Amino acid sequence: MAKTGDRARATTASALDNLHFALDRGSPVPLYYQLAQQLEAAIEHGVLAPGNLLGNEIDLSVRLGLSRPTVRQAIQSLVDKGLLVRRRGVGTQVVHSQVRRPLELSSLYDDLETAGQGPTTQVVRNEGVPAPADVAAALGVAEGSEVTLLERLRFTHGEPVALLCNYLPANLLNLDDSRLESTGLYRMLRSAGITLHSAHQTIGARSATAEEAARLDEEPGAALLTMQRTAYDDTGRAVEYGTHIYRASRYAFDFQLLVRP
Repeated sequence: MAKTGDRARATTASALDNLHFALDRGSPVPLYYQLAQQLEAAIEHGVLAPGNLLGNEIDLSVRLGLSRPTVRQAIQSLVDKGLLVRRRGVGTQVVHSQVRRPLELSSLYDDLETAGQGPTTQVVRNEGVPAPADVAAALGVAEGSEVTLLERLRFTHGEPVALLCNYLPANLLNLDDSRLESTGLYRMLRSAGITLHSAHQTIGARSATAEEAARLDEEPGAALLTMQRTAYDDTGRAVEYGTHIYRASRYAFDFQLLVRP
């Protein structure tokens, strides 16, 4: 019967066999930082998947020809980011990658697919509903008039990362559940000949309710990122109003800030 250490080493070999580490010992960039960056990139792009074992620090230092303190510092930096966890008697294990999304007029599905995150979708609701006041104001329709409500859970590598709630004008396009589960909403809008031009977006944060926590596999009260967005087509028509929540432990927005001339 194989011992736990033997299983860990076997898993380590299979997880790291796909990786090539380019460590420049003549670079002013510390070796621990180079190693940490390359491991993080492998996690972000799904080369190292949640559950993969990296083994212990001795195994890694021997394999990479690095000192144990160097490997320990690299591992600790990723443990601090929540990407790795140390398990006694097993070694270091990949927990998950945090989704880092640029602030652009793009769909979450497209961004995740581009980042190699393997997005999947579960449609929770897809139905016509009377427009609440805030939705009516955002879409420029009469309060109480029918709009289409979409509610979807978005997953990466089999784990929930976001709960998406979108409202669209009634009869804007055919929103088939099977298509919604295989592609992104904005891709469907583009396929229907709708050209997205601009959006107004607000980002915030709050704690998860018990229901939200259950859906997102978090503890009640866990930190959530929130986003509200109204998207417009090239004629200025509002075509989508979304209120989304994201697991702060799995998700972050990237900003690029420019100085005005």
